[in-house]
Amino acid sequence: MGWIKSLRPGNDGAVGNTLEDLLGIKENNLPIANCTDWELKAQRSSTSSLITLFHMDPSPRGVSIVTSLLLPHYGWQHKKAGSGYSSSEMSFRCTTSANKYTDRGFIVIVDRNEKKVKFSFNKKKVDKDKHGEWLSRIKKTIGSNELNPQPYWGFSDLMYKAGSKLKNTFFVLADQKKDDGEEYFLYKEVFILANFNFDNFLNCIDNGLIVVDFDARSKHNHGTKYRIKQNHWPDLYETVEQVV
Repeated sequence: MGWIKSLRPGNDGAVGNTLEDLLGIKENNLPIANCTDWELKAQRSSTSSLITLFHMDPSPRGVSIVTSLLLPHYGWQHKKAGSGYSSSEMSFRCTTSANKYTDRGFIVIVDRNEKKVKFSFNKKKVDKDKHGEWLSRIKKTIGSNELNPQPYWGFSDLMYKAGSKLKNTFFVLADQKKDDGEEYFLYKEVFILANFNFDNFLNCIDNGLIVVDFDARSKHNHGTKYRIKQNHWPDLYETVEQVV
């Protein structure tokens, strides 16, 4: 079809949404694949942004740990507090990997003995030049030891979530251009990725190829995402075939 005008202008996910519209696939946010046993993922070939694998808030879920612990006790003032939002608006937006601490001292740990992926805090890893005032507040209000309760994702829960959502995937790359302010896509590469491998998934977390992305503010928790670097999708699967 050549260059195709975006059917979802202004939408970050327009490249995937447009492809789904062309294929007659209804958009869904359910924890299942788009088409029975297959997931469809599309991305602009020029971008280096992360791709969302799935949404999954950490356990223990009974205490709503993002909104009851992380946001009120470890959050910070929202950048739009006092303008777009109220002056008291707080934020907990944190992209965290397993191979490097964030400048606020957070890291992801793959604990194969306990069969958990843990979200951890270490006060010694906080960049005090940037976040010294924030750390001082934490010490006064909740203490600066390890998170308690510690947020985690059980292997069995992750295996079910990832396995059901990503069992097999069509991964499509598209070139992108702007013409008179309109975005156009040229869908040009298609990969068939079959047989999702959970051990590969854990290895990708360990190596910093998959990150955990928190996105919460006082009035709304946008959900916690597992996201992968674009060129490492094939690392999750046992079989990779480029068909276009």
